[in-house]
Amino acid sequence: MDSETVRPATKEDLPALLDIYNDVIATSTAVHALAPTTLTERTNWFDARTSAGYPVLVAMGNDDVIGFATFGEFRGTWPGYRYSVEHTVHVRRDQRGMGVGSRLMHALFPIAAGMNRHVMIGAVDAENASSRRFHARLGFDPVAHFREVGHKFGRWLDLISVQCFLDPPGAALPD
Repeated sequence: MDSETVRPATKEDLPALLDIYNDVIATSTAVHALAPTTLTERTNWFDARTSAGYPVLVAMGNDDVIGFATFGEFRGTWPGYRYSVEHTVHVRRDQRGMGVGSRLMHALFPIAAGMNRHVMIGAVDAENASSRRFHARLGFDPVAHFREVGHKFGRWLDLISVQCFLDPPGAALPD
């Protein structure tokens, strides 16, 4: 790819994010949604995410959005989880396996650390070997395997939770 960058997303990027996300919904078990989403829903999602202070990043290639990543609260607003976040990353189908997801995640890590987050968590479909390898290369460890918690495409789906420390395990709490 030429002209590769990772930058904060804007509302103008939302149609491209929607296309990527709806392709993931339609063709994979990476997202357990069953029907395509709408631009209105993605706009509401974007507004909620950014107004809460969370990043939404896009990867650009030749002036096209080729992927996006974000993180947000883990387990809702329970204050005991305030040092943990859950991420999501999706890459346009024709750009997968080319390092786009890694660039997006490497851009998210310092943002999360700068927000005094200690752990980043991900949820990976157990059958998605490429996502499991991707997360392992980034330093995520599998920590839980939930059996048959999802259902899509006429079959039960297992979910694996992975986590990565953003600072050393047991680090002192931020001030």
